[in-house]
Amino acid sequence: MTAETVKIKTADGKEFDGFLTCPEKENGAGIILIQEIFGVNDHIRDVANLYAQEGYTVLAPDLFWRTDEGLVMGYSPDEIEKGISILQKQDLEKMTQDLIDAIATLRQRPGIKKVGAVGYCMGGMLAYRLACRNACDAAVSYYGGGIDQQLAESAKIKTPLLMHFADSDGYIPMPAFEKIKQAVAPAKAIVHLYKGCDHGFNCDQRGSYNRQAAMLAFARSVEFFNRILTAREMAASHSH
Repeated sequence: MTAETVKIKTADGKEFDGFLTCPEKENGAGIILIQEIFGVNDHIRDVANLYAQEGYTVLAPDLFWRTDEGLVMGYSPDEIEKGISILQKQDLEKMTQDLIDAIATLRQRPGIKKVGAVGYCMGGMLAYRLACRNACDAAVSYYGGGIDQQLAESAKIKTPLLMHFADSDGYIPMPAFEKIKQAVAPAKAIVHLYKGCDHGFNCDQRGSYNRQAAMLAFARSVEFFNRILTAREMAASHSH
């Protein structure tokens, strides 16, 4: 596995950094990994390695580059507060466009046929936005905050979408979850609710980490990506 920082060219002629992880044996698909409000930190790099071990070429763009380039934080209360205040400075439309540019960067790599997106928290909301734009071939959203404020967009979804939520999430209360679930049902989105879990259950650096839920959600996400982005399952069924 190799990791490096690459440049992503924007639609408006600028460029910003992305953390690229390449597997030893590529499966022909790429994944855009969308950060939380803490930057492309150790946890996001760990997740990039996990997907690379499954054969995916993974690109994690630095989405705060316009205001706080290269920002990397942990999960202390102060850092959470800082992350929220930085998010409030961002232009959601520009961030979405930056992700579309990152997808284009990944598609240009030799051997990459399809590109998926997976995001956590802020990234989960942005993965949902990419699905609404049909900008990638498959999208996975983990506890995306604020999706319930953007449900009018869901009517446009044609992209396969998988969503993970926690039933004890203080940021996404159950009424918001129910609204989201209802709105994405016509798009045949797959929605999972993890019992007894809180926001951030996937991150082993947070107090809310739930190993069992994190492993189950990852297994479901990999199965989903393998089915849609690679011919792995199809190839197996043809050999019988």
